[in-house]
Amino acid sequence: MTTQATSESSLGAKRMSVFERYLSLWVFLCMIAGVAFGRILPDFVAKLRGLEFGAGTQINAPIAVLIWLMIVPMMLKIDFTSIARIGRKPTGLFVTLFVNWLVKPFSMALLGWLFFKHLFLPIIGRELADQYTAGVIILAAAPCTAMVFVWSYLSDGDPAYTLVQVSVNDLVMLVLFAPIVRFLVSGAAGLEVPFQVLLTSVIVFIVIPLAIGVVMRHRLIRSRGLAWLERRFLPRLQPAAISALLATLVFIFAFQADNLLNRPLHIALIAIPILIQVYFNSSLTYGLMHLFKVPYAVAAPGALIGASNFFELAVATAIALFGPESGAALATVVGVLVEVPVMLSVCAVCNRTRGWFAPISN
Repeated sequence: MTTQATSESSLGAKRMSVFERYLSLWVFLCMIAGVAFGRILPDFVAKLRGLEFGAGTQINAPIAVLIWLMIVPMMLKIDFTSIARIGRKPTGLFVTLFVNWLVKPFSMALLGWLFFKHLFLPIIGRELADQYTAGVIILAAAPCTAMVFVWSYLSDGDPAYTLVQVSVNDLVMLVLFAPIVRFLVSGAAGLEVPFQVLLTSVIVFIVIPLAIGVVMRHRLIRSRGLAWLERRFLPRLQPAAISALLATLVFIFAFQADNLLNRPLHIALIAIPILIQVYFNSSLTYGLMHLFKVPYAVAAPGALIGASNFFELAVATAIALFGPESGAALATVVGVLVEVPVMLSVCAVCNRTRGWFAPISN
């Protein structure tokens, strides 16, 4: 793999889509639209909240469908055979996996326990303290997938290695997400987590879109070729994926309209441990990459993967476990609010510190 070494001036010339250039604006507009939707049409929103993906699953069907529309195009980009080539330069991947699965969920559980169950307890009360702790744990246990490609692009990361990092994290998430969430939520938050609901969430929000993507990619490459898939088919899906993401955000904010309007102080309090966790994990990953002499083009997206979250899965799981109006769901929604501006700031730091790394891959 080669390191993409570009100057600051060339970074400014990157061709970003309108969606990428104004990410923070779209999230803000989705929040306004969702809250307005929830307040103006509360009965209709309540009916949408009640639509389950199968009786008794507690998984919201509209959110599930939108997440499929959003994730399947991303899964179509992933060449899982590239994982076999990682043995040539595994250090960056090992650092990413270490932070994502052995540090991030546990550090977030500690921060949630410290802030919500102790420091903020007199303000929020014990019941919400447990709910908020559960929500931030669920958020931290789901490493980012789709948006990582945007963050990697903005930080001049190696796209091939980023693809490998995302692919491996998706596979690990299939195995570790459910048991880690159950263990940490029951331990730090003291809440019972129905494993069947958690397992169903993993199947609906990870396994199904992953399987669809793998099968579609294999068949399309066989029938039309890789070049047609990457240059013709995937660009056509991009508007649908973006629309699904924005619609998901609108639904999420609509489901949480009352909480967002009635608990502005709580939103600020929830954001504090989330922000600490983001900057801690990105700094830790970035520092370890530098310590082990990993090239910048691998270190930057690795730090971004370690900092960002698969918030669509987190929100959907929190809704499935505790309900759309729960404190846990609100905590994951706050993760959505802070995700874009915070990740853009991490990208900026990476771009400014690329000189810390050797310009040539070792």
